[in-house]
Amino acid sequence: MQHLFRSPLLWVSVVVLALTGCQNTPHRAPVEDRAVGKGASAQSAIPGTAVTPAPESKPLPGAENAGKPGYYTVKPGDTLIRIAMDNGQGWKDVARWNGMDNPNLIEVGQVLRVAPPGVDPAAVTTKPLASSKVETRPLDGKSPAPATGSASAASAPATAAATPAPATRDDDDISWGWPASGPVAAGFDEVRNKGLAFSGKPGDPVFAAADGRVMYAGAGLRGYGNMIIIKHSTNYLTAYAHNQTLLVKEDQVVRKGQKIAEMGSSDADSVKLHFEVRKQGKPIDPSKLLPAR
Repeated sequence: MQHLFRSPLLWVSVVVLALTGCQNTPHRAPVEDRAVGKGASAQSAIPGTAVTPAPESKPLPGAENAGKPGYYTVKPGDTLIRIAMDNGQGWKDVARWNGMDNPNLIEVGQVLRVAPPGVDPAAVTTKPLASSKVETRPLDGKSPAPATGSASAASAPATAAATPAPATRDDDDISWGWPASGPVAAGFDEVRNKGLAFSGKPGDPVFAAADGRVMYAGAGLRGYGNMIIIKHSTNYLTAYAHNQTLLVKEDQVVRKGQKIAEMGSSDADSVKLHFEVRKQGKPIDPSKLLPAR
């Protein structure tokens, strides 16, 4: 065989045949699916992580509102839950305001409305939630707490002749209480700890810090484990993280001091309750609001 390749003509023929064979072998470039990734699809009830749109995609929804007050541009790693919490809103409200058919699908660069439609974000009033407009759904089998107004009035659709809503209070009138009976293991720090950490034992009760409505109950936000978010007014919400058991559902009205969860160590290295208070989406020191023990 070696003497055959000493001939230049035979050597050129072999090279040509090899190149021709390579050209006839099909090569398909990998195509990335724009659908939500496996992590999001496995938790279809939880708004998923933002995905990067394909280069050939059309302009993303809301692009014309980028940079305007009351709007947010989605960044890599964002989730709808995180965006909503950081702006003091419920994720279901944000999804509804933006006409999202699939809240699991958000894309980097997409611009979302994070303020109620028709409301000037710079002139939002401070009104606590009117609990009489929401049906209480206790999970402990007890009778629901009485709400102001008759049941028929609460369930009837609004009309022009409807009775005016009762006067609302300012945020300063919210009655705050401690979310756990255990000692504070770590104080507020704007960089390292955006709330208070309470130590305790597995199963210790976690209480609602004030009257409000559950905006989220689940484990869809990395680093928080089983978490509950309660909205108390236009400006204030609280978050309760690392629970082992959640005892309330989304949209449920809760009362100050009501047991809403059991302490645990979900997504944490020890049993504790991480408690946050957010004003207009920004974490503030809860110890400045909680009463003296």
